[in-house]
Amino acid sequence: MGLAEELAQDALVAALEQWPRDGVPDNPGAWLTATAKHRAIDHIRRSKRLERKQEELAADLEVRQQAEPEFEVDEDLGDDLLRLMFVSCHPVLSTEARVALTLRLLGGLTTDEIARAYLVPEPTVAQRIVRAKRTLAAKKIPFEVPPEPDRAVRLSSVLEVIYLIFNEGYSATSGDDWLRPALCEDALRLGRVLAELVPREPEVHGLVALMEIQASRSRARIGPGGQPVPLLEQSRARWDQLLIRRGLTALARAEALGAALGPYALQAAIAACHVRARTAEETDWRRIAALYGLLGEVTPSPIVELNRAVAMAMAYGPAAGLALVDQIADAPALAGYHHLPSVRGDLLAKLGRHEEARAEFEKAAALTRNSRERDLLLDRAAKAGV
Repeated sequence: MGLAEELAQDALVAALEQWPRDGVPDNPGAWLTATAKHRAIDHIRRSKRLERKQEELAADLEVRQQAEPEFEVDEDLGDDLLRLMFVSCHPVLSTEARVALTLRLLGGLTTDEIARAYLVPEPTVAQRIVRAKRTLAAKKIPFEVPPEPDRAVRLSSVLEVIYLIFNEGYSATSGDDWLRPALCEDALRLGRVLAELVPREPEVHGLVALMEIQASRSRARIGPGGQPVPLLEQSRARWDQLLIRRGLTALARAEALGAALGPYALQAAIAACHVRARTAEETDWRRIAALYGLLGEVTPSPIVELNRAVAMAMAYGPAAGLALVDQIADAPALAGYHHLPSVRGDLLAKLGRHEEARAEFEKAAALTRNSRERDLLLDRAAKAGV
């Protein structure tokens, strides 16, 4: 793993030195790959600790390099980044380590962003990444495309990685931007490629459906000044109808495969309830609450219960939602999770308990790392205290 990172960095340095002078090549990614391959061969030749097998490998790499076109791209999985995700999600690693390592190396997320996505301390994620690298090195895991049976085993980890990348783009955990569109686009691209590669996997289509539908609301989620706009206050005329159609089509594919809906397909079905409603008032909140109930059975989580509490409040009144929130308020996974006091503040405000609501909004504002969201929560706190 360490050598692979060094070779990648060397190739990037070479690009920074040569491209300004010679121009950017037609296929930059293939140029970097070829450069890294050449440097790998040079490294193997120079090493004084080479054994016979390594010498044979170097010769084999050189023969392949001469026989193949200079910038030939590996099309085995259709997408280089997706191929590398399958490699990083190796079964010798725990699920948590696979996701953390892949997000860090290939997803573009910082250790802090991964930690907040998982609601765990940053040192924990850093340790997972270090241990994962050591494990891959100790086990001498090759950088190769996994065979078909292994791809199926690693699929759930790959889906989780793609989903977390999308989530970080959809609601940035820190910084001055509420959205990071490039991350959403990367996740959507990877999801669409994966759906073409494994068309009989309902959860792949479920994840694509979820991301397409969520992404359809992106333009409406930001106000003129860059401030977040809550779902019920968004202009539905600004929702992207093409993405909505793509999402509903992907959801229909997942449902048509006949298997029980998994967590991504269930979340997509929830998102579909919103986009099918012509107005916020027409939203079928009872169905959404029921779907969250099913989701909680498939993947029990206090975060799922928090979302179910919001749906319960919309369907049956704020008191019903607040009762559920109070039941999960002490869950360890929600400690430091700013959405908990945010939801509680909203429900308290609807019940007329304004001072309590103000305190909850202020608590949520102190916990969030996103400046746009902090401003929104502080504004709600000020209005709640009036």
